[in-house]
Amino acid sequence: MTGNGTTFVEQISSDFVNSLETFSVRKSFVPGAVLFLDGERADQLFLISSGQIKLTKNTNDGKELTLQVFGAGELVGVSGLFEQELTYTSTGTMLMEGEVWIIPRQALEKMLIKNGQFCVDFLRWMGLMNRRMQSKFRDLLLNGKIGALYSTLIRMSNTYGKPHPDGILIDLSLTNRDLAQFIGLTRESVNRMLSDLKKQDSIDLLPHGHILIKDLAYLKEAIYCDDCPPDICQM
Repeated sequence: MTGNGTTFVEQISSDFVNSLETFSVRKSFVPGAVLFLDGERADQLFLISSGQIKLTKNTNDGKELTLQVFGAGELVGVSGLFEQELTYTSTGTMLMEGEVWIIPRQALEKMLIKNGQFCVDFLRWMGLMNRRMQSKFRDLLLNGKIGALYSTLIRMSNTYGKPHPDGILIDLSLTNRDLAQFIGLTRESVNRMLSDLKKQDSIDLLPHGHILIKDLAYLKEAIYCDDCPPDICQM
């Protein structure tokens, strides 16, 4: 029976996880270690046991964009299945020290062919990831610079948020440059917008790069939020 959580491991059954473990290689990585490069052959997938992986892509003018940050229980490096010449569409770098299961893509494909329920679970998870990405692109394209920041903060509160007496604490260490890379803006623009939000007491900027969301309702109202389900409104 599959779970109702938001990570890959929570979406699949324990039997699926146990089967993956039989042909996976566990390896520890330090921060900054590159697991795969944009454009390389996508022969392996990576299941995060602990730590965090950042996916980035460089634009034509040399700017690095952060596409997503994944934590424990997530599967990354999935460019597709059952194709001969698949390549990675982003670069995966270890953001926080941890352990990763390295999964040969061909072994996963063989397992999915043999087990129909595993295949259904995997396709359901891929559909969820596609809906998340479409929702994210919609917000970035339709809501302008301010909307891009606000929607990113909302998504971060769903993905990394922890209850706090004054609101929701985003439990992720972020510099303003990191945040700018998530939404394709300059660090200076992000600085100004965060300062404005702090002045109106909608957020607070805490030590170690943590952000406290004090007025989530304001952020949602400002971008006419559709109140997508939490499993879709994720980073």
